[in-house]
Amino acid sequence: MPHCIIEYAKPLEARLNPTELLNAVYEGASLSGLFEGPDIKIRAIAYEAFLTGAEKSAFIHVTARILNGRSLEQKQRLSSTVVKRLADLGLADISITVEIVEMESDSYAKYLT
Repeated sequence: MPHCIIEYAKPLEARLNPTELLNAVYEGASLSGLFEGPDIKIRAIAYEAFLTGAEKSAFIHVTARILNGRSLEQKQRLSSTVVKRLADLGLADISITVEIVEMESDSYAKYLT
């Protein structure tokens, strides 16, 4: 945990490799001090069709799904470290957002083979 889902405007791929997004979010989650490296899971989805307000502006949105029980301060630390690492990529004319979503641990299921 966490599961970090990166959604981004596909035209950004002309300015950076999607692996850079994965690495930045991984580093941000790790720097939060809340998770061990092997527990951080990240995936990315590129969108070709999107509107940001009334425009077609570049965006990166990260949803970080974590098990419930973290304090507000911990959730704020996670979102701010992830935003900072993404901002450090130096992209111009972009909206970067992070949303922390709590998952109910009593109903979360996992199966590994």
